[in-house]
Amino acid sequence: MYSVEQVAERLGLHVRTVRGYIRTGRLKAVRIGKQYRIARADLAALLGRPAPPRPAVEVSTVVEVAGVDRAGADRLSTLVLAGVGSAPDPAHPLRVQTLFDEEGNRMKIVVFGGPAATADLLGLLAAVLDGDNGLVAGEADGG
Repeated sequence: MYSVEQVAERLGLHVRTVRGYIRTGRLKAVRIGKQYRIARADLAALLGRPAPPRPAVEVSTVVEVAGVDRAGADRLSTLVLAGVGSAPDPAHPLRVQTLFDEEGNRMKIVVFGGPAATADLLGLLAAVLDGDNGLVAGEADGG
């Protein structure tokens, strides 16, 4: 999913032009809160190109991290999203969503994508969560 700003940059257009395409129905988009998100296939349709094929095999994974505070969850989210951004196959990127339960001090990371890229991301998570690097609850401040 692309933001309006990302689509405008890719197409060399002004953000207002892209929003106009959305309003007139020329570009299909989904509204999430106050922002629009544009699917890769919808951008390809606007450009008259077929969307790149999805991998033949796709996995979904849910990782639950217990005992993490808000700051740790934010750091972990940043790390995961950076890992997704460096995925080896840009034609088939991982899709990731993170959720934080403040009352339960838990975080869930939901990953969709190809098996190899998902395994790489899970390996990164394992290395970070198994290490003594201060990323989760209270470790950074010595608590």
